[in-house]
Amino acid sequence: MKRFALIALTTLSLGLAACGDNQMDRSLSGAGIGAGAGAVGGLLVGAPLEGALLGGVLGGATGALTQRNQIDFGRPMWR
Repeated sequence: MKRFALIALTTLSLGLAACGDNQMDRSLSGAGIGAGAGAVGGLLVGAPLEGALLGGVLGGATGALTQRNQIDFGRPMWR
């Protein structure tokens, strides 16, 4: 069950990492969402700090490496 939750959170954070109109928005939202999801996933395995770090890096990288036409969930909430 823990493994499933970790995989589900990782998949969700990577999908949401592409929110935003430009590369900077996608990187920031991806890092934030990834860090949050990673911390929750890390709690399941007893390493929330490492999970947040890994999630933030993966989410930020996914946001930076995607284009708006590849994944677009609309404008970020801070805009």
